[in-house]
Amino acid sequence: MARRESTAKVDCPFCKIALGEVPANIVFEDEVSVAFLDHRPLFPGHCLFIPKIHYPTLADIPAGLISAFFFNARFLVLAVEQGMEAEGTFVAINNRVSQSVPHLHVHIVPRHKKDGLRGFFWPRQRYQSEEAMGQVQKAIRSAIARLSSEREKNG
Repeated sequence: MARRESTAKVDCPFCKIALGEVPANIVFEDEVSVAFLDHRPLFPGHCLFIPKIHYPTLADIPAGLISAFFFNARFLVLAVEQGMEAEGTFVAINNRVSQSVPHLHVHIVPRHKKDGLRGFFWPRQRYQSEEAMGQVQKAIRSAIARLSSEREKNG
């Protein structure tokens, strides 16, 4: 399987978000990756986390990028749990089947006991308002700032 090394795919909506061409509620960004709120979340705080370079699936990402990418995924899991005061998270990657956008993306979903999520039935919903979405974005960004500060202190 050929690996795509270009930074973006012209018709990919996630590449357009990574390039800033399409607006999104960004909660995290660095040189490797970007995370934004899903516009149809399972629960408020549901994020999509992507590499900035276009790779269709997990199998396509170069070995040298995996460590940095999943280090950031782990960091975002902690931020979503803290920012949303969640008891845990559901973390998932679809490869091709059920992959609505063919750009590697990790779903990071805040979870609470008895939240109604069972198995792989995903009852999608919209945010009640742009303000509600903005509040969730702010909560996760605040957690990221706290965690970044702690990470810097602890090396």
